[in-house]
Amino acid sequence: METHQDTAVTQRIAIYDTTLRDGSQGEGVSFSVEDKVRIAHRLDAFGVDYIEGGWPGSNPKDIEFFERMRAETLATAKLAAFGSTRRPGRKAQDDDLLRMLVDAQTRVITIFGKTWDFHVTHALKVSLAENLAMISDTVSFLCKHADEVIFDAEHFFDGYKHNRAYALKALDAAAQAGAKLVVLCDTNGGTLPHEVSEIVADVVSKVGVLVGIHTHDDSGCGIANALAAVRCGACHVQGTINGYGERCGNANLIPVVANLQLKMGYECLRSDSILHLTSVSQFVDETANLAPNTRQAYVGRSAFAHKGGVHVDAVLKHRSTYEHVDPESVGNSRRMLVSELAGGSTIVNKAAMKALDLTKSSPETRSLLKRVAQLESEGYSFEGAEASFDLLMAETLGLQKHWFDALGFRVIVEKRGAEGTITEATVKVSVDGRESLTVAEGDGPIHALDQALRKALCDSYPELSGIWLTDFKVRVINTREGTAAKVRTIIDSTDGEKTWSTVGVSTNMIEASWRALVESVLYGIAHKRTPREATTQED
Repeated sequence: METHQDTAVTQRIAIYDTTLRDGSQGEGVSFSVEDKVRIAHRLDAFGVDYIEGGWPGSNPKDIEFFERMRAETLATAKLAAFGSTRRPGRKAQDDDLLRMLVDAQTRVITIFGKTWDFHVTHALKVSLAENLAMISDTVSFLCKHADEVIFDAEHFFDGYKHNRAYALKALDAAAQAGAKLVVLCDTNGGTLPHEVSEIVADVVSKVGVLVGIHTHDDSGCGIANALAAVRCGACHVQGTINGYGERCGNANLIPVVANLQLKMGYECLRSDSILHLTSVSQFVDETANLAPNTRQAYVGRSAFAHKGGVHVDAVLKHRSTYEHVDPESVGNSRRMLVSELAGGSTIVNKAAMKALDLTKSSPETRSLLKRVAQLESEGYSFEGAEASFDLLMAETLGLQKHWFDALGFRVIVEKRGAEGTITEATVKVSVDGRESLTVAEGDGPIHALDQALRKALCDSYPELSGIWLTDFKVRVINTREGTAAKVRTIIDSTDGEKTWSTVGVSTNMIEASWRALVESVLYGIAHKRTPREATTQED
């Protein structure tokens, strides 16, 4: 594994994951209790030091989660409950919300308090002295009920810039009351890296306890700010998997831990954890039912995808020409994209994956490049439909096996009064010279076509029962043409182990979908019947 370190110091940086609390506040993110339990166990196996499970008392779901977790065992991670300082004008032991924190029975309790004088007087509407007392009383009370109390200094950077002396007094109040760690929070996400560096360095020199960092991405600097803080003395980083969080999200722990461990020489996870970075990112997206960010650093599907012919040729000679780390070091993989920009090296590499011996000067290579350029000019795109390219390559090289002929189709959509819409598809296929006409109903045109095509082929190819569609995408290509515009459809299919994508293009959306569907079935049969000759898009 190649690394590029900018420091020779080996220091342990604690990773505090707040995906289940702060991350769940992001738009479109909603975890069930079962989701939260599954993610907690995956984060524990990944090696994070702290898992913030939620805010007991804020909602029934978080209360149930902490009840569930009492019966669960975490190997190494510490579960943390999150809450606020006591309410004004009462004792900490009499605050029912703090009692709920204690009742969660976690080893760690994280409490946030105001450090920006403007927030104290205008949002909390109490005196500056009362706010300091709230911090001190709360931390002191919770230290009697938990192994560790962490103080999150809310809006610290804004507070520091507005009234440095008061912001530092708030940290001191927490430290004197027993907090072993104070976390500087860029709650609004508007602080820049050079400011973070200066402020963190000052705080580390002033407070007598450990310092952590909690950043948001509202100015696009969440990751950079977290790294800057570590370089200036922070030994604890808070963030979320995939950057989930309110507004623009929290610091994304995926690139944070990769940068810390692979490039900056710090230890933050177990030695083999980085190898699972991509799978952890995908697991959390899948559990949250969110589409992955394909361009996410380190783990995105496009992170190590090469399209330009010059790039492909160079990276095949030496990966460091266009890759800053080895894709496998973070559990990802290299992809060579086929497009009109592709050079002979891309084709040669794709052919080699199918044990075919081509060179950049081979007539077959030139023919395939010409064919790809022509199809892409018509609206096709093989970047996200590599199974279609495999079929095209087999056809161009004369290796395509003749499984069946798709002779035609018809789709009828009927609306009957107040009843639901009925969709019926008829397909005509030929297998070994025998034609058949098959009819099936579905929830829509594509589903009905899929059902009819499977019904027509199931006797000849029973393996189709173990293949199904997982996604369907439609993109209008030339929008200026209005209703006469071409559309490109991409269909994702799987057999439970392998996944592949196929593409179709037409001015008629149903016809474009039919083309992609037929290729999906053709590829699925080839994959099952001749696995050595059929490659898949992804594992």
